[in-house]
Amino acid sequence: MNKFDYRIPYADTDKMGVVYHSNYLKYFEMGRTELMRQIGYTYDEMEKQGFYFPVVSAQCNYHAPAHYDDFITVETTISELKHVTVTFSYKVKCNDKLLVTGFTKHPLVNYAFKPTRIPQNIRELLIPHIETAE
Repeated sequence: MNKFDYRIPYADTDKMGVVYHSNYLKYFEMGRTELMRQIGYTYDEMEKQGFYFPVVSAQCNYHAPAHYDDFITVETTISELKHVTVTFSYKVKCNDKLLVTGFTKHPLVNYAFKPTRIPQNIRELLIPHIETAE
């Protein structure tokens, strides 16, 4: 699991004073990027090797709102690893209070956006970060 902290800027909130719902997808991306960095395979490295991880499915479940200046923690894990796809799962918390849960699913594709089997060396980096649901 990777944890990353983020202080909510005013620009992330809506007229009601809560984080606008689509910003959680941005937080998911930030968490996923940090997890990839942690395992030693950044998106930059992936692209240099001719691969992308586009999002093909995303889900957010909202449990409680976050507000301007809240200090949130985004927890990112890999919940599923198949031959071509990886599913990342997320928990967004503020002071240990669960705010949002969700996932994003990504196929590995080449420059032509053709789905590609995840190479063994990449799988070996991802496997230690698989966590099953609690």
